Amino acid sequence: MRGAGREAVVFLRLADPCEDGGVTGTLVLAGTPIGDIADAPPRLVKELETADVIAAEDTRRLRRLTQALGVTPGGRVLSYFEGNESARTPELVEELVGGARVLLVTDAGMPSVSDPGYRLVAAAVEKDIRVTAVPGPSAVLTALALSGLPVDRFCFEGFLPRKAGERLSRLREVEGERRTLVYFEAPHRLDDTLAAMAEVFGAERRAAVCRELTKTYEEVRRGPLAELASWAAEGVRGEITVVVEGAPETGPEELDAAELVRRVRVREEAGERRKEAIAAVAVEAGLPKRVVFDAVVAAKRADQ
Repeated sequence: MRGAGREAVVFLRLADPCEDGGVTGTLVLAGTPIGDIADAPPRLVKELETADVIAAEDTRRLRRLTQALGVTPGGRVLSYFEGNESARTPELVEELVGGARVLLVTDAGMPSVSDPGYRLVAAAVEKDIRVTAVPGPSAVLTALALSGLPVDRFCFEGFLPRKAGERLSRLREVEGERRTLVYFEAPHRLDDTLAAMAEVFGAERRAAVCRELTKTYEEVRRGPLAELASWAAEGVRGEITVVVEGAPETGPEELDAAELVRRVRVREEAGERRKEAIAAVAVEAGLPKRVVFDAVVAAKRADQ
């Protein structure tokens, strides 16, 4: 669904009139099932049948999808994946300018959300080409709804970097984020990611690991980050979405010296210089830099 190097398919159909009397096509972003084929949007069938061009992240998966839906694509099928997205976008834009209706589908979920699509949408918008969507299943919203965590405000962070230092740095950027956080992750990196989250956000921060959503072996595991990291160390399989509780509403008086020192150390381990780390933690905590500095110095003396 979201992995690198997979293919994507685009469909084209009838053109829309322009104000100057000419015609341009329409780019259609279509959501596809994230698991259960019965979740396919009814409009998806019509678009597959009538599009002039279908751009798919993986043409083989598209073939399986159309067979399951009993649909025969009515237009050309092209691959459109991370490896050829930059090169193929101008070709698709040319089709759109010429009046084609292009349907963009990815392996699962909505195009452009951690999947191919953004470049094509941006290029189409720049050419004043109409862009519309066939709403469909979303792993982000499904996991968020099932997590049991606050859903009134949230932010989607996509995939974290693979390298440990970069991963810690990215997590540190949202350490104080109060909105619920949603991430995608590969199963073989899940334990390391949850451990890093426990280190940066705190071992007791609540989270939910949503696995194989809408599929036969769907599972939602909820608990503190440290507990989930220990569970994931045993090995996890399938498509993974992680939902993490936002930072608590804390005032300066609620952050003791030990917590201030921990936050500074997390930033230092991620490559930040101590001076900058102290300044950043002071801003987060709403405290003077001197208070954080004194806490770090006192901790250093205690360790000697």
